[in-house]
Amino acid sequence: MRNFQTLEHITIDDAEGILYILSGEQPMPSRLALRREGSYIAISTSYGPIEIALRPRFEEFTRILARLHPVQGLQTTRQVGTGQAYLGLGLGQDDELILRPTIVADAAGHICFNLVLLKSVREILYRWLPVEEVTSAE
Repeated sequence: MRNFQTLEHITIDDAEGILYILSGEQPMPSRLALRREGSYIAISTSYGPIEIALRPRFEEFTRILARLHPVQGLQTTRQVGTGQAYLGLGLGQDDELILRPTIVADAAGHICFNLVLLKSVREILYRWLPVEEVTSAE
């Protein structure tokens, strides 16, 4: 039922402090933009004029990213945010990062972007944030 869009191109705007991750060369690519704002991280996910904007706590976001492990049969194993607006996070078998920015309307439905960041893009994102991955021995 879910259709995932792979984000594969990454650009960093050092002047504005924004990291952009885009899908392939399409007329209207999917886009993920992140910027640190004090103790928060602003996350904007868009496709054309449609956008989901989230602002989770930076420390919670990076802590969850550091502890992600692939789980067979589950796409997202953690979430950051609230019950009404959250970012579902998961790690795929090939170390790709699965992101599901979601806004919940009520018990009847929600709107969500289903995104996958390739391993190489995920590694750049982790360095930019930065995220210190936790080893299984810890």
